[in-house]
Amino acid sequence: MYTASSSVTAPPRPLRPLGAGGGPYLAPHAAPSASGTVRPRRPAGVGGAPLSGRLDLSGPQGAQLRMVIASVHRICPEFSPVQVLRRSGRSVLLVGSTGRTTAVAKCLLDHSPAWSERFRHEIAAYRAFVRHRPPVRVPRLIAADPDNCALVIERMPGRVAALTRHPVEAPPRADVRAVLGAIARVNTWRPAPGLFDAPLDYAARIAHYHELGLFTDRDLGDLQKLLHGLAGGRQSTWQFCHGDALLSNVLLSPTGPVLVDWEHAGWYLPGYDLATLWAVLGDAPAARRQISQLAQAAGAASRDAFLVNLMLVLTREIRTYETAVQRAMREPGTGGVVPDRPGALSSSEEQRLLLRRLHDDCAMARRAVRAAVGTR
Repeated sequence: MYTASSSVTAPPRPLRPLGAGGGPYLAPHAAPSASGTVRPRRPAGVGGAPLSGRLDLSGPQGAQLRMVIASVHRICPEFSPVQVLRRSGRSVLLVGSTGRTTAVAKCLLDHSPAWSERFRHEIAAYRAFVRHRPPVRVPRLIAADPDNCALVIERMPGRVAALTRHPVEAPPRADVRAVLGAIARVNTWRPAPGLFDAPLDYAARIAHYHELGLFTDRDLGDLQKLLHGLAGGRQSTWQFCHGDALLSNVLLSPTGPVLVDWEHAGWYLPGYDLATLWAVLGDAPAARRQISQLAQAAGAASRDAFLVNLMLVLTREIRTYETAVQRAMREPGTGGVVPDRPGALSSSEEQRLLLRRLHDDCAMARRAVRAAVGTR
C-alpha cells in the first residue's frame, strides 16, 4: 500500500476508542494558504528531522485532493497532510502527521460497489486487529470511516520488500526468508470466530473463468475434482491468509516484517498466500522451489489446495495484465504502455515478456493439476 522511506522515532500514542465513523482527534488542522497549497505542520522524522513537502491544490486534481483531505479531516481533524504517496484512478494515499505520529491516509475515489466493499473489508480488518492482534506487525489503526471509505493508519518504518508487483530481479534470500516466515505465522493464526469471512468463492470463480474462456473444459473438470477432494472447500479445511501476499505489501524493518494492505484477508484453501508469492516470483527459481516444498509439506491435500490456488491466481494475473495492456493501447498518448503505477511495467516489451511468462507458468500449473488428478 505504501513505502516507508523513513522510520518514526516518536513513541506510538495509545489507541483511543473509536466512535461510530471515526476517532476523537480534535486538534485544528493546517489550512490552505492563499496560493492554494497546504503548508503542513512538520512531523518528526528520523532523529527528529522534519518531513518536508507541499500539496498542490490547484487545478482539477487539486480540487479532488481537497475533497480527499476533507474526508480525512472529518474522521481525524488532527491529520496534517504532507505529500501524496500514491494516486490512482481508484484511491489516493497521503502521508502526514497526527500529533507526533507519522500517519498514512487512504481514501477511495472509485465508489463502485465492488471497490467500496473491498475498502470496508480492509477497515474491518484493521479494527479487528485492535483487539485481536495477529502474529505479525501491522499498522496501528488511527481512524476510519467505512461509509465514506476513508482510513488513517500509522506509517510503519521499514523498506518495501519489492517496489513492483512482479520484481524483475530476484530478491535477496534473506528478504524471501523473512517474508515467508511472516506469511507462515499469518497462516497458522486462528482469529476469533466471526471476525473474517471467506473472500473467495472457489466454485463460482472457477466457473466464471470457464465461462470467459480462460479455463478449458478439462481445466474445469480437473479443478472441480480437486476441489471435491478437499471436502468441497468446507471452512474446517481452510487457512487464514493475508489474501494479497505480494512483496510490495511487506515492509522489512530491523524489528521484523510489517504486512500492509489487508483488504483481501480471510479464510482460503491452504496455500493461497504461497500461490500468490509463487506467481510473482518468476525471476526467483530458488524461492519458487522453496515455496513449492512448503506448500506440499503437509501431504497430498495441501498440494492439491496449492495447485487450485495457483491456477486461480495465475489466471487472474493474466487477465489483469491483458486488460491493462488492451486499455493502454486504446488510450492516446500511452504508446501502448500501461500507465505508470505501482507494479506497472516500463515498456511494451516488458509487458509482453511478463504475459508470456505468466502463460508459461499457467501451462506448468495446468500440467501439475492433471498429474494430481491422475493420482487420485
